[in-house]
Amino acid sequence: MPNLLLELRSEEIPARMQRKAAGDLRKLVTDALVEAGLSYEGAREYWTPRRLALDIHGLTARSADVREERKGPRTDANEKAIEGFLRGAGLSSVSEAQVVSDPKKGDFYVAVISKPGRAAEEIVAEVMPGIIRDFPWPKSMRWGKASSKPGAMRWVRPLQSIVCTFGPEHDETVVIPFEIDGITASNVTYGHRFHAPEAITVRRFDDYVASLERAKVILDAERRKDVILHDARDIAFANGLELVEDEGLLEEVSGLVEWPQVLMGSFEEDYLSIPSEIIRLTIKTNQKCFVTRKQGEETLSNKFILVSNIQASDGGKEIVHGNGKVVRARLSDALHFWKRDQGDMPDLATLETSAAKFGLDLKKPLDQRMAKLDALDVTFHAKLGTQGARVARIRALAKELAAITGADAALVDRAAVLAKADLRTEAVGEFPELQGLMGRRYAALQGENASVAAAVEDHYKPQGPSDRVPEDKVAITLALADKLDTLTGFWAIDEKPTGSKDPFALRRAALGVVRILLERRVRLPLLATTEDGDLLSFFHDRLKVYLRDQGARHDLIDAVLTPEADDLLMVARRVEALTAFITSEDGKNLLAGTKRATQLLAAEEKKGTVIADGVSQALFKLDAEKELFAAISSASKDAADAVAAEDFRSAMEALSKLRGPVDRFFEDVLVNDEDAAIRANRLALLRLIREATGTVADFSKISG
Repeated sequence: MPNLLLELRSEEIPARMQRKAAGDLRKLVTDALVEAGLSYEGAREYWTPRRLALDIHGLTARSADVREERKGPRTDANEKAIEGFLRGAGLSSVSEAQVVSDPKKGDFYVAVISKPGRAAEEIVAEVMPGIIRDFPWPKSMRWGKASSKPGAMRWVRPLQSIVCTFGPEHDETVVIPFEIDGITASNVTYGHRFHAPEAITVRRFDDYVASLERAKVILDAERRKDVILHDARDIAFANGLELVEDEGLLEEVSGLVEWPQVLMGSFEEDYLSIPSEIIRLTIKTNQKCFVTRKQGEETLSNKFILVSNIQASDGGKEIVHGNGKVVRARLSDALHFWKRDQGDMPDLATLETSAAKFGLDLKKPLDQRMAKLDALDVTFHAKLGTQGARVARIRALAKELAAITGADAALVDRAAVLAKADLRTEAVGEFPELQGLMGRRYAALQGENASVAAAVEDHYKPQGPSDRVPEDKVAITLALADKLDTLTGFWAIDEKPTGSKDPFALRRAALGVVRILLERRVRLPLLATTEDGDLLSFFHDRLKVYLRDQGARHDLIDAVLTPEADDLLMVARRVEALTAFITSEDGKNLLAGTKRATQLLAAEEKKGTVIADGVSQALFKLDAEKELFAAISSASKDAADAVAAEDFRSAMEALSKLRGPVDRFFEDVLVNDEDAAIRANRLALLRLIREATGTVADFSKISG
């Protein structure tokens, strides 16, 4: 079966857009081909800084013929109905339709629509211009003389050439020469911009890849990443060092080069007095370079790894020299930030009011920055006030939470007033992603308690499902206060997440609260803390996501999660106990019996059948009734006592004793007895089963 090769070559595509764009191209093209009646065996996308490529193999050479019978109105239908049928079927008159007789419905029109198959080349030429013109780039541009004309083509960067070849694996291929804005698809591409700028003629994917390789272009991004990673590891090892690996940077750098050349540069050791995080971010952000460290140590070395796109004749000496100059200049700025953040601010006299408000010591640099943050009235959110006001709210909430978490109240208070201070440091101003971490550094430098310093960093955590959760009680308290203030604030101004949009990362904040409560086993009444039932429902949604990710069944979560449940740790413990119980033999059988009881009861309630207000032992006729009533009375008390003691496993064990009596009841007893009083009494007995099991879970929501 034939294969299709497609390449769209342009000026450099931003690295962050390449992977998604290549995936979009694959989906758009394959969807369009399938919709047009073609099928294919496989498709894979490729990308470099200057090209998106697509290899579709096993593509059918022609779409199948289609014959469709479209039923129309009766032959005696009104004229408008018949005209609409003809128009929809593409017929010019009723003479082109067939008449079919139905013994019951009479005669009606049928249109037989035949569509002959089309060649794959024709289909590709038809769909590709629209795909290219409407390609979903996050940002695009127009260029050249045609850019001023209405409807001019837009692309992420100027599009330069298109390759589109089609043919069997071993025979000659053909070019599908569609055209868009003066660019006609051909079988000609170009290699590396500097090393191999000459035209290259290609036929199919295999020789396309080989030709590009000879022209200093590695087409496969994963292979470029592998080359960069292994060469970087090797050059670091050869110098007695190890690479500090960074998957995000590796992905970005592989999108900046077509022919990666890994080199090592250096900077003066004096710069190692700067915190490692600043050095790493400075070199990564500004020069897209990797840092190294001594083998087996955390301390960085003064050597860095850079990746060039040019195989230089001097072995890369000039490239290393140029990168080194820029790195040293950036590190000089970083050293300046680091030192200035540890010094006094020039306007201390203007900060005394703010210092008094928060109990700050203006002899300490980080305290000065917090006072400055408040004095400047830096806005947190237009509807939620300043950062200073937010710190005051977090401080007050943290004081309340400390009583619940058992954290030292004085340390919590100190951590709360310093938590956002590093937002006014120059290091965080340059690298916002260092907020919290730099606060911890500066707190330690001015002699703060270790728990306070840790809380300044960790109150932002966890920032995702894989991020670590704070361990110290002071940090746990402050992290909860920070996230709860964020959530209650944005709920109060009705800025809630909608669909996929969550600009203030409120889902992440709620998941952070859930993870802290469950993983650090914190008992916190959320409804009392947030005073918002709608927000509690939002927490429930995050809890469900978290528990499902941990392997819990959705139906078991629903069985224990009531709308007013605001102690999420208890919900999780109930789910855990219910999971263990429901997978046991007793649990499975009790579930079956309970569901039978509740379904029968619900059906009678729906019909309005009389059910006794209470169970009368005098109306029992069979031993199975007496045995079940005694078992429920005992199990209900034991389960309720266990639930009150928050021993959910024991509560489940108490309920498991109902298994035998429930089974015997349904074997021996006819619930819908002819005697109305006996029937009402037996239905009341079923209600006791529902109420007894309901102390731990709503069994009706459990599947199986």
